[in-house]
Amino acid sequence: MNLVKKSIAVALLAGIGFAAVAQERVYVIDQRDAVATSGFGLCWRTGYWTPAAAAADKAGCQCDKDLLPKEACAPKDAAGAATPAVAGPKPTGEKITVAADALFDFNKAVLRPEGKAKLDELVAKAAAIKLEVILAVGHTDRIGGAAYNQKLSEKRAAAVKEYLVAKGIEANRVYTEGKGKTQPVTGDTCKGNAKTKALIDCLQPDRRVDIEVIGTK
Repeated sequence: MNLVKKSIAVALLAGIGFAAVAQERVYVIDQRDAVATSGFGLCWRTGYWTPAAAAADKAGCQCDKDLLPKEACAPKDAAGAATPAVAGPKPTGEKITVAADALFDFNKAVLRPEGKAKLDELVAKAAAIKLEVILAVGHTDRIGGAAYNQKLSEKRAAAVKEYLVAKGIEANRVYTEGKGKTQPVTGDTCKGNAKTKALIDCLQPDRRVDIEVIGTK
């Protein structure tokens, strides 16, 4: 099974002869249009990498086969149909949604003691499997501007990663992303835009961090 591949900023590689990477590519490519790898044979990811983007990248099966849908990387026969693959352990994911208010104070990105306890439970779950990757995605409610909420969601996801790494999870196995206020779950159930306690309480489900642990037992 492939290891989860390390991420690195393209700018760090520009000075050692690697070609510029178009935004649609999620792996660093060299001047031969080949994926750049580390000394351990791990593909270097760009800042555009996400599991979904990896599935669309032509190097996705080479670099992250275990994280992609099985049919995406199945060999094709002469007619273009997927040929049966040998059964093997398939990475499975458990998605955990944690209320941001349980992790952080309102409008903050510093973990609360209660939040650290929640993440300790997650670390224990990760220790019980052969960990592939942890995806932490931060979300906010609609109160405030889009740019501010985007930064807040990113900071919260980064705080989760920092804590997990401090607890022994390898940094290159934790992927973070901020979605700001673009993916609310409350829909149109919370009325008004005034920053009242009633609205803040109603929008609580939108303030969350989705954490997905992927690995095999």
